[in-house]
Amino acid sequence: MEKTRVAIIDLGTNTFNLLITEVENSTYRILKESKYPAKLGEGGIHKATITPEAIKRGLEALTSHLITISEYQVESIFCFATSAIRSATNGNEFVRKIKQELGLSIRVIPGDEEAQTIFDGVKQVVPLGTDYSLIMDIGGGSVEFIIANKNGIAWKESYNLGVARLLEQFSPSDPITSAEIKTIEKHLEEKMRPLIKAVSGFSIKQLIGSSGSFDTLAAIIAKEHYPLLDLTKITSFRLNRKDVEKTHRLLTSLDIDARKLIPGMDQNRVQNIVPASIIVQWIIGKLKNAEVWQCAFSLKEGAIDQIINSEL
Repeated sequence: MEKTRVAIIDLGTNTFNLLITEVENSTYRILKESKYPAKLGEGGIHKATITPEAIKRGLEALTSHLITISEYQVESIFCFATSAIRSATNGNEFVRKIKQELGLSIRVIPGDEEAQTIFDGVKQVVPLGTDYSLIMDIGGGSVEFIIANKNGIAWKESYNLGVARLLEQFSPSDPITSAEIKTIEKHLEEKMRPLIKAVSGFSIKQLIGSSGSFDTLAAIIAKEHYPLLDLTKITSFRLNRKDVEKTHRLLTSLDIDARKLIPGMDQNRVQNIVPASIIVQWIIGKLKNAEVWQCAFSLKEGAIDQIINSEL
């Protein structure tokens, strides 16, 4: 394969992520990454719809990414849509509108394929040995879990329990109360019984949180303990379990205005970080001795890896 420039757009429930790469043979180099807070699930995800306001934000996000792409002489653009679009009754209508107005073809991928693609991103930068790791990706619409080691995936599942869904379903106080946290935890217990069973069947040594909310948790912890560290320069970062728990207590004790002031906080995640932290703490509780890692690679890096290997 000659040198070619390929862009990936990951249309997530909260964020539309862009990755621009230069591909040569079976490798790629990242030229540009950017994200746009489309908040596609806001106001409608619990009713299985994309609101007119969210459609407008989605079009603005894609237009912004197309402007960036135009500066890089990109030859191919691949767009992947996940939970918010695949579960919305007007998801296909949204896809058609984008094709009509912006000329972009969007592939809506099922949860099972989303989990596979996330794994294909993570495996590029996190060494997987004979021990099993639990990879989790907390999105706005869904949460993907993958149990894997160097031999590949042993178990995977996608759950419609993303942070935007939890916020709309439970409408917690701000700051959230301990009773509301318990209600969300009980909901996770009920809905993720297959995960609990799978986790108990493997000796899991690592929890790897890919992208999104985990990036924010890592940034908050890094700001406190490693103020000189630039997380954008590394692809994985080990988190001390006690630091994760301490950050969880902080996030759940503050209201939105106070959370905005936390060093390292992503301002587009001040709302979603609370249910995300609840999910992380809940899953850490199921993994008694596992190390906790943040991984910057996820779906978009997995997608480019798949594209290169299938020579599309």
